[in-house]
Amino acid sequence: MAQNKASQMFAEGPVSSAVLKNCLPSIAAMVMVLVYNLADTLFIGQTHNDYMVAAVSLATPVYLIFMALGTIFGMGGTSLISRSLGAGKTEYAKKISAFCMWSCVAVGALCSVFMWLFMDKMVIWLGASSETAGYTKTYLNIVTIGGIFSLISTCYSNIIRAEGRSNTAMAGTIIGNLLNVILDPIMISGLGWGIAGAAIATVIGNAVSALFYIGYFMSGKSNLAIGLKSFSVNDGILGGVLSVGIPAALGSLLMSVSSIITNALMAQYGDMAVAAYGVASKVLMITSLAAIGIGQGVQPLLGYCYGARNRKRFMSALRFSSIFGIALCAAMTIVCYILAPQIVSLFLTDKGALSSGVLFARVMMSTGWLFGVFYVLINALQAMGAAMPSLIVSISRQGLIYIPVVFLMKVLVGMNGLVWAQPVADVSSLILVVFYMARELKKSGSWELQPESGTSAPAQA
Repeated sequence: MAQNKASQMFAEGPVSSAVLKNCLPSIAAMVMVLVYNLADTLFIGQTHNDYMVAAVSLATPVYLIFMALGTIFGMGGTSLISRSLGAGKTEYAKKISAFCMWSCVAVGALCSVFMWLFMDKMVIWLGASSETAGYTKTYLNIVTIGGIFSLISTCYSNIIRAEGRSNTAMAGTIIGNLLNVILDPIMISGLGWGIAGAAIATVIGNAVSALFYIGYFMSGKSNLAIGLKSFSVNDGILGGVLSVGIPAALGSLLMSVSSIITNALMAQYGDMAVAAYGVASKVLMITSLAAIGIGQGVQPLLGYCYGARNRKRFMSALRFSSIFGIALCAAMTIVCYILAPQIVSLFLTDKGALSSGVLFARVMMSTGWLFGVFYVLINALQAMGAAMPSLIVSISRQGLIYIPVVFLMKVLVGMNGLVWAQPVADVSSLILVVFYMARELKKSGSWELQPESGTSAPAQA
């Protein structure tokens, strides 16, 4: 009955209610991701060892690679599942869900082994100094243990939304991250484990979140499946998931790569500059994660409408979520800009690092109000299965646009140029995603499009 109500909400409920019921739990889940990220840095900062803070800033982009890999199967699976459910292909959706589960297990294990084998070289590539190298290696060695759990929790916090169970998706994320936040002060300061305690808390939080989602499927409450007997790569499942998932994940992956590059360039100005940039990035996350929550929350609804060929409802949901995203992100940007000194001072004690951190945060927040509409539009492209436009936009914001700009800005402006590179990339990427969205809507015409591989054409709405 709950599942029928969820599907009915996608198909017939008021658009504003359908958007908010899916987006608000997603935003809440992202807020908990933010709290977890801030907690790690905050409690490490309470040790008054800014080298540890710098080490976390260096290690975080590598850890985020696990989340990017989980995004491949989470976002790719969500897009294909929501369109399949909209077309009435429940059994096909089960196969997709099971494929994503076992792919997370295999890819997570391979990635963990690779990182352990090349850990020493990786720490050098990150730009760690003699003061931060040991802390960085300690953190990464531990979080790599939970690689599989990280992929599963990231993947299924998205996929469960595809069947309208946004509250369940939110619960898994909140439980894992809340446990992490509770364990952080106990392990970092209480037990005196320092940065190792932060890493252990992260692994435990991800493991509990992953087990929560597995338990949800085993309880029989879902119309989807994760059992090995449902696993399949046939009928267009492999291509359908990867064609959308890889572009979606490349945005996260390139975010890690760009952070690694920027940290390495920033390291030329000293460890405190790295610490300041890392904390400023955390401030930016306050708005960006909320925007990601809006985009991820509305994607299943847009995918369902697209699968059902209901253009009017699709456009209504797109307009409402875009306006909501702009309003929320604008409000959060203003608050974060004003409170930047107070926020940054929670993490840094060095006066030079504190001053730079406030400046960096305010520069990076200058385009924060645009994040909401950007993430709604890129998730709309993914919901439509527009693989190539989604790929181009994803690799542009933190890759094709950002990376050349960051090197150019360093030459032209110096240290501050490294920070201004992000707003330049944000504006350029928004222009690009608006162009592709307009083109896809025009090309779709009356929605008389080819069905997904492995599925039959859905009935006209």
